Amino acid sequence: MAIGSTIHTFAVQLADMDRGVYDDLTLRVARHPSETDAYMVTRLLAYCLEYAEGIAFGEGISSTEEPAVIVRDMTGSILAWVEVGAPDAERLHHGSRLAERVVVYTHRDPAKVVAPWAGKRIHNVEAIEVRSFDPGFIDQAVALLERRSTVTLTVTEAQLYLDLNGTTLSSAVHTRPAV
Repeated sequence: MAIGSTIHTFAVQLADMDRGVYDDLTLRVARHPSETDAYMVTRLLAYCLEYAEGIAFGEGISSTEEPAVIVRDMTGSILAWVEVGAPDAERLHHGSRLAERVVVYTHRDPAKVVAPWAGKRIHNVEAIEVRSFDPGFIDQAVALLERRSTVTLTVTEAQLYLDLNGTTLSSAVHTRPAV
């Protein structure tokens, strides 16, 4: 019998002062058995940091048709294609052709994430952003993870303050180009 996804519930208070986004969210996040906790936490942070009308989690880690997080307008057009982890050049090329904006959030070393893309064909690669966090930040957050978690996420001047189940962590949100 196959193991199913594990559902995590997050009660999120979001205050992104850099973008003027303030909201209370209840997110049910399905963690696929092949997905690491670090990937899931990065996916949650990507969702919150990209939060806008029309945002949704993609179909899942095994989907080739959608990214981890996607933002659509009311007509269904893709505004933002948000990858998590270390996507390959082909996925970025595909997403960049469909969306107005592409961003990658990674819990890995961003230099190692972008290295395999060198010399590969990626549509509009100069506009793709890669975002990462301070070393160890995601691992610290993973250690605090529960099936039902309370989250307060504050962003100001590219500094992220994360209160996860009563413990506060902080990290810069590092942004670099894909090339």
